[in-house]
Amino acid sequence: MLTVVRAGALTTVQDLGRTGYAHLGVPRGGALDQRAHRLANRLVGNPEEAATLETTLTGCAVRAGRAVVAAVTGAPCPVTVDGRPAAWGRALRIPAGAVLELGTAVYGVRSYLAVAGGVAVPPVLGSRSTDVLSGTGPAPLAEGARLPLGTPPPAPPVAVDAVPHPGPVRELVLPLVPGPRDDWFAPEALRALAAGGFRVSAAGNRIGLRTEGPALERVREGELPSEGMVLGAVQVPPDGRPVLFLADHPTTGGYPVIGVVPARCLDSAAQTRPGTRVRFVLRG
Repeated sequence: MLTVVRAGALTTVQDLGRTGYAHLGVPRGGALDQRAHRLANRLVGNPEEAATLETTLTGCAVRAGRAVVAAVTGAPCPVTVDGRPAAWGRALRIPAGAVLELGTAVYGVRSYLAVAGGVAVPPVLGSRSTDVLSGTGPAPLAEGARLPLGTPPPAPPVAVDAVPHPGPVRELVLPLVPGPRDDWFAPEALRALAAGGFRVSAAGNRIGLRTEGPALERVREGELPSEGMVLGAVQVPPDGRPVLFLADHPTTGGYPVIGVVPARCLDSAAQTRPGTRVRFVLRG
């Protein structure tokens, strides 16, 4: 077991998400920074789909009920074991009873804690991920919660000297495939997205990255019937400020989608702090 000593601002259990249920209104969910989640698992010898802990800005602290191997990736942050500094981005051996703490992110937003064997909370619809929109999966961590661990893999964790990691994002640049409802907007709307006049809003969450900036002008009145929404959709609500849908997004929506960001390009959006400039690069 891991016992939660400090839960942090928002710490959730995440894996690669639950697929195949969107037609029932269940989002995919899963780790927002999939690259960091996969790396953390590789460092401790887990399969990439094993469940990790995803923290938000302020980290978390857990007590190990037995000796474990753990690793921290994603947003760089101070790591300590019983108050002593430990390495970020490499496998750590945590003694039984010791407290492993992830501090406040130095930059970025979300850090990932993997433990050999994975976090073994009961799966729901094939995934252990917490979905904050629908409430599917385990609740966000609270002090005193106990998290079961799976059986550690027989192979020793991978030894590494350095972990590749992107530096601070001064500007979030995202490819955008226009459509399916770009014809609801004036031609100047797509040019505004490409001009970089938007910034990340503090109102964003695991459901979507909200933006601040000029309102995108529409040329069609009225609203759409609800239609399917995909990961990476850029939806434009009535205020004209685009919202980029992330892992816990709703599966349907009635506001027009001006374009879609490919899912493989969303890891950087998960680590972008409020106030960061956002620019979309239009793709055919």
